[in-house]
Amino acid sequence: PHAVLDPATRPGADDIPAVLRELHRQLSLEAFGTARLRFRHYPLADWLMHQTLADGVDAADSGRAALVRRLRDRRGRRSAEEPPVTGESGFGTALQVLLWLLRRAVPSAVFRIAVSGRVPLVGRHYRWFMRQQYLAPRQSVTFLGFAERLTAGWRDGEQPAQVDKLLLHAFLEDLRQAYRRRFWRPGDWRRTAYPVLLLDGVAVGTVGHTLVRLLNDVRNETGRNDPLLVVAVGDEPPPELPATRALREADEAYEEWAEALPETRRLRRAAAWLLVLRLEAGDVVPPARGHPPGALAAPDPPWWSRRFLPAAVVLVLLLAAGAWADRRWAPDCHPSPTGQVRVQLVDGECVGYSDSAGQLFNSDPGQDRLRAVQRRIFAQNRATEEVWRRSEHRRPYLTLVYLGSLTGNRTRADEESYVSEREELEGMATAQYALLKESAAADGAALLHIVVANGGRQMRHAGRAVTMLEGLARDDPTVLGVVGLVESRTSTAAALRELNRVGLPVLAPTLSADRMDQNSSLYLQMSAPNSDQARMLESYARQVLKVTEAHVYHTTGEGSSLADDLYVSTLVDGLRERFGDRLTRLDEWRTGRRLTQECGYPGVLVFAGRWSEFDGFLRALKECGANPPRHLLADDSVNRYMANPGLRASAPGNLPVTYVSKAALATCGALRAAQARRDDARGTFLGWVRADDLLEPP
Repeated sequence: PHAVLDPATRPGADDIPAVLRELHRQLSLEAFGTARLRFRHYPLADWLMHQTLADGVDAADSGRAALVRRLRDRRGRRSAEEPPVTGESGFGTALQVLLWLLRRAVPSAVFRIAVSGRVPLVGRHYRWFMRQQYLAPRQSVTFLGFAERLTAGWRDGEQPAQVDKLLLHAFLEDLRQAYRRRFWRPGDWRRTAYPVLLLDGVAVGTVGHTLVRLLNDVRNETGRNDPLLVVAVGDEPPPELPATRALREADEAYEEWAEALPETRRLRRAAAWLLVLRLEAGDVVPPARGHPPGALAAPDPPWWSRRFLPAAVVLVLLLAAGAWADRRWAPDCHPSPTGQVRVQLVDGECVGYSDSAGQLFNSDPGQDRLRAVQRRIFAQNRATEEVWRRSEHRRPYLTLVYLGSLTGNRTRADEESYVSEREELEGMATAQYALLKESAAADGAALLHIVVANGGRQMRHAGRAVTMLEGLARDDPTVLGVVGLVESRTSTAAALRELNRVGLPVLAPTLSADRMDQNSSLYLQMSAPNSDQARMLESYARQVLKVTEAHVYHTTGEGSSLADDLYVSTLVDGLRERFGDRLTRLDEWRTGRRLTQECGYPGVLVFAGRWSEFDGFLRALKECGANPPRHLLADDSVNRYMANPGLRASAPGNLPVTYVSKAALATCGALRAAQARRDDARGTFLGWVRADDLLEPP
């Protein structure tokens, strides 16, 4: 950026404001290849010098009020025309009050805070005027008092030289800020050449000479550097520095001047910032061909300050944030602003916990009833909180976490694949429902808040879920324990150990692998261990079926192994121990393997695997046609298959199956029989699950 001035050669320093005004106009033009220089301090000082206030002591208050109003309007407070708000209604009155706040009260308060200079980052240019040294600003106490001294009329009592130095100091401060290198603003680094002022016709007593002298004084007195380079052209050297150097010696003269500058600045020499070069005959030579005179090229800005960089950085950050969010969350797996929700996308599964309808686990087709029971639980959570609030927190308030496998199974669009998990949640919803039905006066009756947590398919990510639950238990003292864990695997055992470390008790309705209790001292297993199941299967074969020989096939499910599947491995070990030599075949069955060798087998054929492979196992036996194996026994995992209406309907019709059940006393038939016997507990439970306002459908 550059400016060229040829000020009039009349004596006096009264024209310094006019010179600075013209210099400000030229340097503010957006014509130098980079963003135009922006000024804040100098325009404010120049504007104040053009203001005229009321004269006289009695008019001081009104003059100050006028100055405040003009300063506020200068900040763009509001337009002169304000659309009126009419209406006699309360809404119209409230809208008028709101508009008054937005148009007048708020801007006025912000302006008062800014001019006070007491709040960091607000009104920094006002604060600068009170901290610079010209015109003794501290005597005015506030910026408004100092600003009043700069206005026309009031300024007559100030020293003109001090006023000129203030204007020049404000102008140079704007240049300093424009050329300040800040790493978070790459645009600042694109300025690679200082602004140049060419003063022509400079002679002693002219405004040009006065400007050069004031520039030297301001730099010495403030101790601040600025980026302005002034080239003054005159017929005679200034009286401050009569010694001159020839133009051809410019390089040596510059080095000597730069070396002596720190000392001359400290001594405040009148010519500390002057370097005088003398033009002699022969110094001016014709320019080389193709190089016009004055063709000075500014250095190129660094590559990282190019205009494309901010957009590129923002784009990269957005892409990185999008990739991170895509790995961590999905449209059906995201944090919710309401309730206690913490989830994370792990291997395509939404793992974590939720107590709010803002996050439901499993958006697969066909899982409507699983989502419906979650919505029911979460709605009852809100009702529970309301009842607890109305009881003034007198009733006990408990939180239980259900941790199960709610995602990951491959299912058809018309197949409900999480029947067991859904029924477990329905049981918890029923318990919650029963406690909500207690009388409001029953201060001793507990209220139940339920958090639903997902450990992923085969509980593979149970450890990740427990890590999240640890934070929940730390933040929420009402968390009493965890229910579920559904499958006996090594990942489940590791989760049990972590829950024990956290101090959360675990109630497991279906876990049955042997020695699961060794993983936690806060563990209660409701089902019999696999050693009991193996003993029962052997006794049933020997005492009821009257057969002794057995064939056992085991499966662990896709992506799992016998070492990882504690349920299958301990069950197989128990069967091997119970049947002993009578176990004539122990083999692993895989999908697609034929079982024609089992057609007509007179002994007991035992399926000791996971329910997910039972359908394929039955289809393999379907090849036997009218000669199926004589006795087919299945383990308790097959309960999940039997609870799935779609799978059960497609099963072969010529294969009688006997399977182990852990819930014989909770079937509808057993409950109806208990109700007929006036068993109040079971009868009441049957009434709850048949209620119209709980399960969908009842």
